[in-house]
Amino acid sequence: MSELTQNTAGLRSVRAPIPSRAESRAYGKSLRTSVPRSSLAIWKPADNRPDPVEQVIESHVGRIPRLIGLRVDRMAASPYGFLRGAANVCAFDCASLPATGMLAIICGDAHLGNFGFYRSPEGELVLDLNDFDEAHPGYWEWDLRRLVASVHVAGRQNQMREEQCFDAVVACVNAYRDELAQLAEVPLLARSFIRVDLNHLNQTVNVPSLRDEVARAAAKARTRTSDRALPKLTRTQGGVHQIVENLPVTKRVARARFDQIGAALDDYLETLPLQWARVVGAYRLVDVAHKVVGVGSVGLRAFLALLVGSSPDDVLFLQLKQARRSVIAPFIHGEQALHAHQGQRVVEYQQALQTVSDPLLGWATLPPIMAPGIATQLSPDASMPGAPAIQVYVRQYRNMSGAVLVDDLDAGALVDYARVLGLLLAKSHARTSGASRIAGYLGRSDAAAEALARFAQAYADQTEQDHAAFCAAIKAGRLPSADGGG
Repeated sequence: MSELTQNTAGLRSVRAPIPSRAESRAYGKSLRTSVPRSSLAIWKPADNRPDPVEQVIESHVGRIPRLIGLRVDRMAASPYGFLRGAANVCAFDCASLPATGMLAIICGDAHLGNFGFYRSPEGELVLDLNDFDEAHPGYWEWDLRRLVASVHVAGRQNQMREEQCFDAVVACVNAYRDELAQLAEVPLLARSFIRVDLNHLNQTVNVPSLRDEVARAAAKARTRTSDRALPKLTRTQGGVHQIVENLPVTKRVARARFDQIGAALDDYLETLPLQWARVVGAYRLVDVAHKVVGVGSVGLRAFLALLVGSSPDDVLFLQLKQARRSVIAPFIHGEQALHAHQGQRVVEYQQALQTVSDPLLGWATLPPIMAPGIATQLSPDASMPGAPAIQVYVRQYRNMSGAVLVDDLDAGALVDYARVLGLLLAKSHARTSGASRIAGYLGRSDAAAEALARFAQAYADQTEQDHAAFCAAIKAGRLPSADGGG
């Protein structure tokens, strides 16, 4: 069985020989000969690097046309906003650089903003990676490169000096190194239960300003539940809850799409463990709206479904989010999609990378949306024969979700927070095995950290150049703008 197959399926025979930790560490260390740790500092655009504006335009294919301008505006707001939305650009760039060849299940989009709080099944507030749209087997350093680049770009956005940004990246990588080395000595089963809850986080954070921001984010996250969201997102019409429209961000769907989503949610129940299927099955779907989320996801289908239980205040919000092929996938196994259902891919890799996950995670398939301009007796949301189906994953909406706001971090807080995120990324990577090999490669010195700090600085320069080209393309009319520009 190939390494790719093992890491993708997560399965192997229990009769297969397994290398010892010492052998795995030695293998990782041996890779320094062909891929020196100093090579992690390299950033040079590939000779065949596509125009980043064209790459973003290509990523718009299949998105909802009326929302593309909104996505463009969010990316144009800052270099950090551009970096967040340009996951496909970063994936190409990472794939063009030297790589160790050690595969793991990776987030694929591990930037600073894709870590956050959420509620565990036991009701505890935990901090972890929380976006897995691009999760896929890939090289571990691709996640680390994207994370450190986002740290440096965010530091510049907060008016920090270059040496302060450099220090934050070094802290991030060294925390990743140290946590991975520690976890490599822990049995795989035991390390699968290690998590960072709020108490653990408070013990880990050193800088008072970050402690204050963590407390603020945690307090806000605790208010983000279905019952708290009910009066903010809905109104009562004829005794029935109805989601309030807020165009262009929130738009209620036509009856045809409502019926399709109801059928899809029935199918989704089959992907849940039996107990949770029983719980969700005790609710009734009463309304659905399309609700824009994030930066990179703007324009993809993202539905908010309101379900009501046996009393009017017993409500459940579910999000159905379109899943497309990971931006990582073409650089691992070419043009042929490895996963039959992209929503299932997101769910399975989220569960692989998070210590605890939303128990209501599942997936479903929706009929495609009718192409604009085609007459139909149903609605513009109706399906068109022959068009590809829309694969979605389903999760709780506002499951005590929250995040530390990057804009509010000073230099000391950014260093401390970057260290926490390096620790969290190591924890995720160590859950899918391979920790000893990566630890062997990284070693105990600061060589990898200092190299990646130089890379992050150079890639921050590149991101600013790409962002400037992106803004120029808006002015030239190559890209639409929701505010009327372009």
